[in-house]
Amino acid sequence: MNQDTTPAPTGPTGPIAPIAPAQPPLMHRIFVGRDGLRAGWSLLIFIVLFAVIGFCANFIAHKIHPHDANAAKTAAELPVKLAIIGESFSFFAILLITWIMSKIERRSISVYSLSVRRKLPQFFAGLVWGVVCLSLLVATLWKAGLLVFNGRLLFGGNILRYGAAWLLGFIFVGFTEEYLMRGYLQFTLTRGLAGLYRWAFKMSHCEAFGFWTSAVIFSFLFGLGHSSNPGESPIGLLSAGLVGMVFCLSLWRTGSLWWAIGFHAAWDWAQSFLYGVADSGMMAQHHFLATHPAGKPILSGGATGPEGSILVIAILALVTLIILLTLPHDRQAHMAGVVQPDQSQSPGPLPGEAVAG
Repeated sequence: MNQDTTPAPTGPTGPIAPIAPAQPPLMHRIFVGRDGLRAGWSLLIFIVLFAVIGFCANFIAHKIHPHDANAAKTAAELPVKLAIIGESFSFFAILLITWIMSKIERRSISVYSLSVRRKLPQFFAGLVWGVVCLSLLVATLWKAGLLVFNGRLLFGGNILRYGAAWLLGFIFVGFTEEYLMRGYLQFTLTRGLAGLYRWAFKMSHCEAFGFWTSAVIFSFLFGLGHSSNPGESPIGLLSAGLVGMVFCLSLWRTGSLWWAIGFHAAWDWAQSFLYGVADSGMMAQHHFLATHPAGKPILSGGATGPEGSILVIAILALVTLIILLTLPHDRQAHMAGVVQPDQSQSPGPLPGEAVAG
């Protein structure tokens, strides 16, 4: 075997010791870690931008359309027009903030859980499974005498008109809620926690632990966020938190939110428009069928709707099985788009730096 016999550089007094790389300035190390801007600062900037844009949007909406801005809060049933306008604006605001953060962090915006790989097949598969699983829950409640169908409310062209309008509205709902809770925020908290686990515990699989820790946190917040809905119940809050974890599983398997967005949109559409049941305590105007719950609220869901029934837990277990059986574990997409920094665009690693948050 060949050996390197090149003599070490020498000076007047002997061999010259290798020069250690210079440490970056302290302020640089405070704000920048091994994979770019530290996750804690990134989250803070995102939250500030979200608060500022949300305040400005709310102020402008009340000035331009004060009646419409207050109608959604007092209406017994949510109008489709307000749902489309409100949710579409919310989504584009979140998309704008995420785009700004992608420029600050020098990453592709697609890494924040909206990968372009297989987006349409996953989205449409989510749509189909959302309607199927919600229909199974409604059929179970109906067969058990816990849900009563009163008849149709829409006829002729109004079925297609309002069905399409509500589908558009709930697609925006799916984009807004999924991209907010499991998009940039999930990616960034995962990045920070993975770095923290790596630094503090020298543990293996730190990305997986970071991902599922952040999944629990944001799923809890997702469930808690439904507490302001009228007619919400403890089981409804629990089911919202559990479905957040189920959607995180689809994100873990595929590296994107397209399946979860489709499922979320279709589930809400089938509840609110197709079957005319309450969705987390909220009713939609111009729904197709008229229904009402019967029996004990813990079984029927009561004013909360099917999501308030204890039977929803069995349906969520079925959804988990569907994800495991129908969504292949695309580890390459997951590792590139969920937990790993974009090394081609982010600053190089700093000596001794391991904590991203």
